[in-house]
Amino acid sequence: MEPATFRCWDHRPTDGATGRAVGLISAWASPLRSCSGLSANFTDGLLLRFVRITPGKALRNVATAANNWLRISSFSSCGFHLNSNIMSGSNGAKENSHKKARTSPYPGSKVQRSQVPNEKVGWLVEWQDYNPVEYTAVSVLAGPRWADPQISESNFSPKFNEKDGHVERKSQNGRYEIKNGRPRNPAGRTGLVGRGLLGRWGPNHAADPIITRWKRDKSGNKITHPISGKNILQFVAIKRKDCGEWAIPGGMVDPGEKISATLKREFGEEALNSLQKSSAEKKQLEEQLHKLFSQEHLVIYKGYVDDPRNTDNAWMETEAVNYHDETGEIMDNLTLEAGDDAGKVKWVDISDKLKLYASHAQFIKLVAEKRDAHWSEDSETDCHGL
Repeated sequence: MEPATFRCWDHRPTDGATGRAVGLISAWASPLRSCSGLSANFTDGLLLRFVRITPGKALRNVATAANNWLRISSFSSCGFHLNSNIMSGSNGAKENSHKKARTSPYPGSKVQRSQVPNEKVGWLVEWQDYNPVEYTAVSVLAGPRWADPQISESNFSPKFNEKDGHVERKSQNGRYEIKNGRPRNPAGRTGLVGRGLLGRWGPNHAADPIITRWKRDKSGNKITHPISGKNILQFVAIKRKDCGEWAIPGGMVDPGEKISATLKREFGEEALNSLQKSSAEKKQLEEQLHKLFSQEHLVIYKGYVDDPRNTDNAWMETEAVNYHDETGEIMDNLTLEAGDDAGKVKWVDISDKLKLYASHAQFIKLVAEKRDAHWSEDSETDCHGL
C-alpha cells in the first residue's frame, strides 16, 4: 500500500521559478515510474515535494535536490540519470533528451509537427490546447509485414505492454500508458500523432552493434591523443541512405528474433554487404563474424531513443552493444563494404566532435568512457557521465 502522504499534489505553485520547475519535475516522473514500478501518484507526489520545499529558489537547486533523492534511492541503478547542467536552465528538462523527436519536417516528408515548447513536453504538464498533427507514412499504411494495421481496424487487438505473439510490445523502460486506445510516448509530446515511418504502435525495437578497435600506427602501436593522453578508439560507422547522416550500423529486430542475432545480422548486411555475397563468401564471413560476436561484450544502453521518427504513439528503443577487437586481428580479416541501408562505411575516430544520427553520439561517448579512451580535449569533461 502506498503512503497517502505521497499522493500527487492537486495544485501547482504559482511562483515563477517554481512554476518552471514543475515542467522539469513532470518530465522526470515517467522514467522514474519505469525504473521503480511505482504508480504515478507515488512518484509524481515525491517529485513535486521538491518543488514545494524549494519555492522561489533557482532551478538548479531543484535539480540538485532530485539528484540527491535519486542517489539515496535505488532508482539510479536502472540507468536513468539526471544532468543538473541541462536541468538548471529555464528551457525545460527535455531540451537535450527529447529534441530530435520534435524536429520538422518529419523525415521523408514535408509534414510540420505542431511546436512543443520544452516546458510542455511532459504529459503531466496540462495543455488543453495541444493539437498535434496526424501523420502515418503511406509506406506504413500499405501494410508491409513489419507494420501493424491501423488501431481502428476491427481485426487488430494489440496486447500492449506484453509479448504479443512474436511481436515484443514491452518497453525497455517499463510500462507505458494507453490513452484512447493508443500508446503514449513515455518521453512526452512530440507534436505529431500516428506512427510516421514506424511500423509498430508503441515501442519499435532496434539493435545497434558498436564495433571498436584501437587506432594504431604502421608499427602496430596504439596511438594516444596529444592532449588527453588517452588511446584513440575507432568504431565502424555507416552513412545512412535515408538522411545522409553517419550512424552505428544497426537495424530493427525482426519478430521472434534474438537481439544477439539482430546485432550480427545488421552489422553483416550494412557494414560488410553480406546480402550480396556468394555462398562461399557468406560462409567465410560467418566464421569471422562468429569470432567477433561470440567474445565478451558490453551492453552500453537499453531503452528509449530520441529519434526524429518518433511520434506521440510510436517510438524507437534500442539495445546498443559494444564488441571490441582488442588486437585488431579479427577486423583486419574483414573488408568493410557498405550494403543494404548504408551508402558508405568506414572506421571513424571517436571524439566529442562526432555528429551522428539520433542518440548515437551518446552511445559512442559511453563506449569511450567504458574503455577509458579519448573523448574530449577538455580534461574536465573527458568521459564524464551523460
